[in-house]
Amino acid sequence: MKAVGYNTPSPITASGSLVDIDLPKPSPQGHDILVEVKAVSVNPVDYKIRRSTPPAAGAQWKVIGWDAAGVVSDVGPDVTKFKVGDDVWYAGSITRPGANAEFHLVDERIVGHKPVKLGWADAAALPLTSLTAWEAFFDRLDVKRPVPGAAPAILIIGGAGGVGSIAIQIARQFTDLTVIATASRPETQDFVRSLGAHHVVNHSKPLALEVAALGIGAPAFVFSTTQTDKHVGEIAELIAPQGRFCLIDDPSNFDVMLFKRKAVSIHHELMFTRAIYGTPDMAEQGRILDEVSRAVDEGGIRTTATNHLGVINAENLKKAHAQLESGTTIGKVVLEAFG
Repeated sequence: MKAVGYNTPSPITASGSLVDIDLPKPSPQGHDILVEVKAVSVNPVDYKIRRSTPPAAGAQWKVIGWDAAGVVSDVGPDVTKFKVGDDVWYAGSITRPGANAEFHLVDERIVGHKPVKLGWADAAALPLTSLTAWEAFFDRLDVKRPVPGAAPAILIIGGAGGVGSIAIQIARQFTDLTVIATASRPETQDFVRSLGAHHVVNHSKPLALEVAALGIGAPAFVFSTTQTDKHVGEIAELIAPQGRFCLIDDPSNFDVMLFKRKAVSIHHELMFTRAIYGTPDMAEQGRILDEVSRAVDEGGIRTTATNHLGVINAENLKKAHAQLESGTTIGKVVLEAFG
């Protein structure tokens, strides 16, 4: 089968950073389903792994990619949720080979049914970011539980990015919170407004003053998707006492003591955790994806795919990685069909 991989971690400009390769077609066992991959999207985790992680011991190639939509081609003996021919979408597990391959094994428990109303590429844009935002809101921040005295609002830092753009929609669709999104350029500000943000503030300016100027009070929740180390002081200032703060990036400098006086709880979100540890509730991810799928088909959520780079091959995936690493991407980059 066709696949894209690498054998040495390297910058995207290196000739071998991503290579078209041919691999044996895998066979499903246990709870695995074998998916014929129709489309993929790219996330920051892809380039982080590509730059840092070699193939597993004894393997020549490492295949990455953690967002896919496709058709079930075969099922393992313990599979109960899916059958051959089902259309599915998922993010997969960071501990296993990724989806940049014609056929891909994934545990059925972390897979959902693809929205009927979305094509392959538009669907592939959503799984990883939807899971991240949903888990951040409902499993980490517990947004259904009010913070006494706080404004029933959430500040989403990085509203135009992959996670931010679906987080705005999930907050609007599944909560009653006032949604404040950050964006600094006219085109990103327009984008987050189109997704349903009630307010837009500029993260290139002091965020505490930007939020205070809205006149709605200190928000109960803050969800930071990017550049947390740059904004951490402002977050500590603007969040309500006893508020809850969740981040998904990897800040190089993070002073947790800034939050002690306000008794703010701090939460990390990593959507791969359930799959990495095989947690008893890992099937929750399949349920979440099915819930988001229903919202898409009912018209409450739209795709965040904004740039279709063509077929799935090394050349186009290199372009996708380079675009993401530029830090200027709006929404999600997608690729469809192997070529």
